[in-house]
Amino acid sequence: MKLLYITVSMPFGPSEPFFVPEVQDMLRQGCELLIVQRSPSGECTSKDATGLDQQSLPKPLVNAEIITTALSMCIRQPLPTIRALGRLFHSRNLSTFLKNLSVFPKALWIAKLARRWGADHIHAQWGLTTSTMAMVASDISGIPWSCTVHRVDIIGNNLLALKLRRASFVRFISRDGIALAESICGSPLLGKVVLLHLCVDMPTEVVLHDTLRDPPLLICPGALIERKGQCYLIDAIRILHESGMKVNLWLAGEGEMRPTLQALVARHGLQSQVTFLGQVEHTELLDMFRARQVDAVVLPTLHEGIPVALIEPMGYGIPVISTTVGGIPELLRDGAGILVPPHDPAALAEAIERLVRDPALRIQLSAAGRKRIEEEFSVNTVVAKLVAKIEAA
Repeated sequence: MKLLYITVSMPFGPSEPFFVPEVQDMLRQGCELLIVQRSPSGECTSKDATGLDQQSLPKPLVNAEIITTALSMCIRQPLPTIRALGRLFHSRNLSTFLKNLSVFPKALWIAKLARRWGADHIHAQWGLTTSTMAMVASDISGIPWSCTVHRVDIIGNNLLALKLRRASFVRFISRDGIALAESICGSPLLGKVVLLHLCVDMPTEVVLHDTLRDPPLLICPGALIERKGQCYLIDAIRILHESGMKVNLWLAGEGEMRPTLQALVARHGLQSQVTFLGQVEHTELLDMFRARQVDAVVLPTLHEGIPVALIEPMGYGIPVISTTVGGIPELLRDGAGILVPPHDPAALAEAIERLVRDPALRIQLSAAGRKRIEEEFSVNTVVAKLVAKIEAA
């Protein structure tokens, strides 16, 4: 099967590393892939994405070739082009329409590329402009298409109902996402919906530990942005410190909130306990989990689908604590992790203290978490189901 796969920038730049295991396993399972980025940015620097640049055709959003090809397609196929353009006018506001219009020329270029390359199917990650490109390219080329939606892109509602009607199928990564889309579209989603979680490579052997460092070491992997909620975790570390329990924290990531978070750490006098690691290479993060360099992962997020930042450490038997938002309760149900309300540093502090003081709880969380990932999020299982769905389309 020849699959044209649309991303925002993966494998170029630091974004979208969570798609890499899926794409690599598609290649292992015999798919022929051509990855097209909406806006390729940076080098292919991720070690686990090695070789994917050779499967890619990076082009800027607009250049002379794309404009020339788009004009040629308009002349050669005027009615399909007009119909495809007309669908964009159903965008829910002017801002969304302009974003869709900005990718329309490249979508026409993708249509010609897909036909010339002999693609059997077009699949886009995200339900925003990348899936708009896939929909338009399919309208022009006649090649079936599908997309994977997460959560922020469901809330963004970029022609979501229209895309659900026109796609061969739409893959959701969580039940919560399906319910959210139903509330936005105003009716049950039937027929086109596929529930397939994001997937990760499973380590073959994991030894579960009930011992901790002294003091215990937590890590919070994620961009330093407001919706990740790191400020509440820092407050939780302060609460524990004031109660006499010392816990160290690594913040792995970069973002606009770093100066604010650093000021919060300084204000509470936690500089010796909270370390900013900066942007950590994905393979380095996995090495930390593999070598048990941290005792637990805490993700105090305020808005999320089912984050790979939790899935991966659970696969390595690392206990996790997170919030009752998005699809996280699906992931951590039945004792696979500890759940706390968002915006609640006191609840976070209590959960961390429980984890630190109870070795039996840590073993139970580690075992249940790894079993959940093995059964529902293993890359081989998920990709086999996704490829079968694409082939059926």
